[in-house]
Amino acid sequence: MTTFLLAAKQVVEQNDGALPEEEAKRWERVYDRILDKAHRQLEGRTPLPKKALSFVRRLQKRMEEALRFLREAHVPFDNNQAERDLRMIKVKQNISGTFRQEEFAQSFCITSSIVSTLTKHDKPIWDSLCLLLMGETIDNVLS
Repeated sequence: MTTFLLAAKQVVEQNDGALPEEEAKRWERVYDRILDKAHRQLEGRTPLPKKALSFVRRLQKRMEEALRFLREAHVPFDNNQAERDLRMIKVKQNISGTFRQEEFAQSFCITSSIVSTLTKHDKPIWDSLCLLLMGETIDNVLS
């Protein structure tokens, strides 16, 4: 599956971020065959590896979501940005042990979310934060 996904990513990148419908369907058929084979192999084992089997079933059920990057150029191949956004919260918790009050945690999350959004929209962080603190709306800052 790893080899398949990395190959699909490479083909998508070569096609400027999205595949024609027929090619995307071809990749989906390969995805299905890989998961069908994994499903058969797992069911033949004793004891039955329930977690692995559940994972394969979830991948089968969620094929559309897992392979959305094949058809839609704006959908990233991975969720690394989401993981990076959450990592800062965990780092903050590990350094200080915890947030002292819930409102401090909420403020940290809101600020992190705003900074992440500004970064994704290629806006200057400091200048944009200054505008927001002076009462400008986020919609105006992003436009």
